[in-house]
Amino acid sequence: MLYRLLADAVLLLHLAFILFVVLGVLPVWHFRQLAWLHVPAVIWAGVIEFSGRVCPLTPLENHLRRLGGEAGYTGGFIENYLLPVIYPPGLSREMQFALGLVVIVINGLAYGWLLFRARRHERS
Repeated sequence: MLYRLLADAVLLLHLAFILFVVLGVLPVWHFRQLAWLHVPAVIWAGVIEFSGRVCPLTPLENHLRRLGGEAGYTGGFIENYLLPVIYPPGLSREMQFALGLVVIVINGLAYGWLLFRARRHERS
């Protein structure tokens, strides 16, 4: 029971991290210091996504599930939990790369706008 709860906690942490990567720029607009956490998180997620690696939280969750008597799963967090919900069936490596690129571009544009506004504010 304890291992299952720990595995579920890792699962929730993983989901929170993904949401932070995708949506974290929104609170950065109000709390600029949060960028020091958000930018490295986006870079890490990009490295994992573009390299085709599996996030270290996935094997940890699988290990805890096996210790708790459950079956682990193959593949990564996205393929097992998020793909069936938010990604279309038959997601290809090219589509996965494109989705990662979209996240990077959106965050890049948002940070570019923040920098533009900050510099404009300094000049006035």
